[in-house]
Amino acid sequence: MKLDILETHDRLEHFKRQDFSIGECCQHLIDQRPFGDHEFYIFAHPRTDDDGVTKRMIWQPRLTKPKAQTNSMLFKGKPGTDVIKVIWMIPARELWQNFEYGKMTENDIIAQSIYNFLHNRVMLEAKEDGDLPDDVIDKIYTEISKSSKYKKI
Repeated sequence: MKLDILETHDRLEHFKRQDFSIGECCQHLIDQRPFGDHEFYIFAHPRTDDDGVTKRMIWQPRLTKPKAQTNSMLFKGKPGTDVIKVIWMIPARELWQNFEYGKMTENDIIAQSIYNFLHNRVMLEAKEDGDLPDDVIDKIYTEISKSSKYKKI
């Protein structure tokens, strides 16, 4: 198969420009300050709608780190900043080979996330610097629960 280097480069550039802007989605959630000024995780994972075909991305703010799982992304952000830390980006298992080194779609973050998922999941799921103690997290979630009950009344 003969490849036109310029055409291949153009396709690569087109592929790199395609995105729904993960950064914008994360920043939008950070700007909402769901937990006040506390750092929090942003857990992103796709879900299939009731029609069985349409997929949508769920962006869930969390104070606790979820278990690492395929077909998910985890970020950490702090309100008042534009810094977003990537914890992991683990695609669906059937897509893993697409992100291997040496392929057009290689991605260092994804390749490292897959490797850690397979060989060092404890590290992926370990607490991060800046995580709140469990009792503070419980208090924040309790306050949120109470305030949502009052809003319904």
